[in-house]
Parts: sequence; structure tokens; C-alpha cells
Amino acid sequence: MSLHATRSPLQKVEQNMTPMIDVVFQLLAFFVMTFRVFAVEGDFNIKLPQAAPGIAAESIEPSLRLTMLADDSGRLVDLQLVDRSFGVDYTALQREIRALVGDAVSRDRWGSQIEVELACDRQLHYDHVIRAITTLSGYVGPTGETIPLLHKIKFAPSRR
Repeated sequence: MSLHATRSPLQKVEQNMTPMIDVVFQLLAFFVMTFRVFAVEGDFNIKLPQAAPGIAAESIEPSLRLTMLADDSGRLVDLQLVDRSFGVDYTALQREIRALVGDAVSRDRWGSQIEVELACDRQLHYDHVIRAITTLSGYVGPTGETIPLLHKIKFAPSRR
């Protein structure tokens, strides 16, 4: 008797996909049920400077100019709004913006009109720029709602 005669022919093993599909649908249902919608982040009305230096800039001057000064390593040294210095205090900057914009009624009227131009040092780290944009854009109110401040933010050509 040979060895080949005692072996049974190879049989195809089939996988049952039903449990795997059930798990996928359970995960999908879980994530759909637990998903929370938050205020939109990163949705800013930002105008970048024009690429070519020979092209004329817009004729409208910005309402406010926020200058962000950095040291050689890219750390923020000073925030200057128009002619006032805030050091690195974003809270004081936001208080000043809130005082300029006013209450909710005037914010709807003026918040969309006031334009801020960010003049950043070239070596400034981006996290400082994002934090400044967040500070200028709005804040979280006492009941947890997002209260918008300024809508128009643009960048000046980089400095240094």
C-alpha cells in the first residue's frame, strides 16, 4: 500500500463571513451613536498675501494689525495690536478684541466688518499663529456655546 492511497484529497475550507459583517455593523452603529458634533474648527476667512511682490495690494487697509514678534528659535516674544503690547498674554489680547467688538448685537454688525491683518515674523512657530487665530475668532461662553468675534483674518507678507 502506498502513502498516496491513504491520504484524502484536499478539501477547500470556507470561512463564514457573517460574524465578521455583524461586528463591522455593530462598530458602525456604535460610532454613529456616540458621534458628537462640535463647532467647526479651522473654518476661518483668511486671505493669504499675494505670491508676486510686483502685484498691487488691496486698496482697503485692515481695521486692525496684529504683529507677532518671535525670537531666533521661533518662540513668541510679543503680541502687538495696533500700538498696544500684550507680551505673550492671549487672554489680554482677547479681552481687548472683545472690548473693541462689543456685545452680541454689535458683533453681528461689526464683527464681520473688522478685518485683522497678522504680521508674523518668518521664524515664528505655527502653533502661535493658530492660537492667535483662535483667540481672534471667538471664545467659549459660560454655557459652553462658541461665541464668534472676528471673521476676516488675513496675513501680511512675512517679516525678516
